[in-house]
Amino acid sequence: MAMCVVTLGLVTDIELRHLAAMAAVAEEGTFGRAAARLGYTQSTISQQIAALERAVGGQVFDRPGGPRPVRLTPLGSVVLGQGRDLLARAEALADAVDRFKAGDGRIDIGTFQSVSNVILPSVVRRLRDEHPGCDIRLSEEEPDQPRIGDLDLLFYDGRVDDDVEHLKLLDDPYLLVARAGTFPDGPVPLERLDGAPMVAWPLTCSQPWMEQAVTRGGARPRIVFRTAVNDTLLSMVRAGLGSAVLPWLAVRGAGVPSDGGLSVHELRPSLPPREIYLHWRAGRTRSPLARRAIDIAAEVAAGLAPPSAGA
Repeated sequence: MAMCVVTLGLVTDIELRHLAAMAAVAEEGTFGRAAARLGYTQSTISQQIAALERAVGGQVFDRPGGPRPVRLTPLGSVVLGQGRDLLARAEALADAVDRFKAGDGRIDIGTFQSVSNVILPSVVRRLRDEHPGCDIRLSEEEPDQPRIGDLDLLFYDGRVDDDVEHLKLLDDPYLLVARAGTFPDGPVPLERLDGAPMVAWPLTCSQPWMEQAVTRGGARPRIVFRTAVNDTLLSMVRAGLGSAVLPWLAVRGAGVPSDGGLSVHELRPSLPPREIYLHWRAGRTRSPLARRAIDIAAEVAAGLAPPSAGA
């Protein structure tokens, strides 16, 4: 039984413009009308069809001459059938590239609780308003040693020890959140926290660094409860279990300033603020969507006014 051997040389000799010319001739019936439709001269169309016929090794059109329309040969029917599929795929590719350049596509963003509540909603909303077809994937983790991995962007409260570039978004000052009436209005001396019951985040991310700063300031609070969930932590503050020292973004994101059961105080002396950064992989070409997300995040952060910025 004879076997059919297909080589790739034929494909490399066929150009999309040859197939587009062939499709136009088949639909219009004459070389002249096909040329007018594509904006070519008739001789250019003839040259493209001739190049196609050389590539496939036979005629793709019967040319009866005169006013009669050309007709596909059996070989031409095979070539055009497959050619239309190639043209459709090329058009889909061009459309996908255009949409990508315009900001569509997928973006994977790593985030954490405070940014998720205050900064990221504005970033997501504006990206979706500007690029309704974009695919935004979010993951929220707060590991001790974060890695950007396959993420396009990573928000983190500090610098990431990875092969990344970064943009500092803002300084996030620490505030004291207490049950209403626990402390007089206004700033609270840091020494007042010495021996006081406190609820706190687990010892991950910037939390150990903050607690060390409190200790260096001369106060050793009694940590009576730890949780990574802000709502749970603040519920314990309302219940009178203890006060909490939290970054301003967490305070704002949880709606504490409008909560009549809680009071917010600056500390004197103030603690060094935590720093919020946005990271992306160094040396990697960023998509238009990622570049736009960085710009929006910077704009949103610049519009925030934590106490250290004069609020």
